[in-house]
Amino acid sequence: MGKSAADEKILSYNDVVLRRSDLDILSGPYYLNDRIIEFYFSLLSSSHPSEDILLVPPSIAFWITNCPDVDGLKDFLEPLKLPDKNLVIFPVNNNDDVSLAEGGSHWSLLAYYRSANIFVHHDSNQQMNKKHAMKLFKSVVGYNGGPSSTSNDKYEECIDTPQQVNGYDCGFYITATARTICSWYESSENKDGTDLWFSALKEQVTPSVVGEMRKEILGLIKDLMAKQ
Repeated sequence: MGKSAADEKILSYNDVVLRRSDLDILSGPYYLNDRIIEFYFSLLSSSHPSEDILLVPPSIAFWITNCPDVDGLKDFLEPLKLPDKNLVIFPVNNNDDVSLAEGGSHWSLLAYYRSANIFVHHDSNQQMNKKHAMKLFKSVVGYNGGPSSTSNDKYEECIDTPQQVNGYDCGFYITATARTICSWYESSENKDGTDLWFSALKEQVTPSVVGEMRKEILGLIKDLMAKQ
């Protein structure tokens, strides 16, 4: 496929534009890119329209992690209205080069749950992104609430996070994890501050479920394309 064909726009969904090359990624055993994750997060936001929930696009999460200007970061974060959110989900990427678009080789997920004052990092590859998740936590923790939030919010590595069984499905693990956490948040009447969504992850984020997500997201895109 030539470059022009790969760059062809195939779908606009909310603020996300998908291209022909994104279908190729979903059709084979390839590493997910920013656009597909942003699309799925946007889809989840539409499915869970609570004002309490925020799913942060990969590009925004990356900039929060790497923004060199503290004053600029404050202005950048303001439209996200973090103090108004009870559940915030950030994708984490191990790209260290701010000049390299869509760099990195691994995705993980950082979830903030205000009711428990906790940031939880879920990494499907043995805490490979721990350094990057901690950097994101340190960047955002001072801006997500009132004066006491910085001292009260904790960071936790979830050592029981379901682990990937190959070298390319990390992106699908974070989409499956994000979906599970959002469903847990909306359905759970007794949101236990110790267990949180961890039991739900063990039950619902399995290699077989993650394997099906590639087909599922591809099918969702094709259905939306047909409705355009």
